[in-house]
Amino acid sequence: MPTPDRLPGWKRALDLVGSLAAMPLLLLCTAALALVMKIVSPGPAFFRQERVGYRGRRFWIYKFRTMKTGADASGHKAYFKDLVSTNAPMQKLDVQGDSRLIPGAWLLRASGLDELPQLINVLRGDMSLVGPRPCIPGEFDLYQPWQRLRFAAVPGLTGLWQVSGKNRTTFDEMVHLDIRYVAELSPGLDLRIILATLPALITQIYDTRLGRLSRAQLNDVRTPVSITANAVEV
Repeated sequence: MPTPDRLPGWKRALDLVGSLAAMPLLLLCTAALALVMKIVSPGPAFFRQERVGYRGRRFWIYKFRTMKTGADASGHKAYFKDLVSTNAPMQKLDVQGDSRLIPGAWLLRASGLDELPQLINVLRGDMSLVGPRPCIPGEFDLYQPWQRLRFAAVPGLTGLWQVSGKNRTTFDEMVHLDIRYVAELSPGLDLRIILATLPALITQIYDTRLGRLSRAQLNDVRTPVSITANAVEV
């Protein structure tokens, strides 16, 4: 199996060409989001988080910040634990109206734009353009031994799971897809996944938007309405 320091030549070449080609987009998004952050959520534009990658190796990833500074992560930990033990689809808390998110963050997350800074991780060799998503240490501790086979590949920005339904799949389905990727690793598979990523992101944006609308409509139905002589209060 490849290590982060000795990727197959074809994969490292693809990573370098792809990440360098995407750098102008990263710089443009960085400038735009830095301005937006000053208005909607004062604080840094970037967010750094420890993740677990190849064979349990820990490293720091970079993302555009989509949550309020100092946001509590305990809700995510409990949510992930439920996903591991059930067959529920792996929808993000974004669909449920996560109060920790800054305005408009759901679109950044659904479109994958919040993960563009991880191109830096690709250039450094911590990640690849294609591979299983790196998890946080607390999630890694919940994996069973057979599930940790997904860590036999260098983590990626996109992957077989991401283009195979992602939020419509269960945790076990994600693991099986990642293990399949490890077994079938090839230049052709990576190229097919890269080409399928944009359509998958469009579907993800649609699913997230639809889920948020459904959630908002449900909340409207549950919200008590009191009618006065001069106005309607909700």
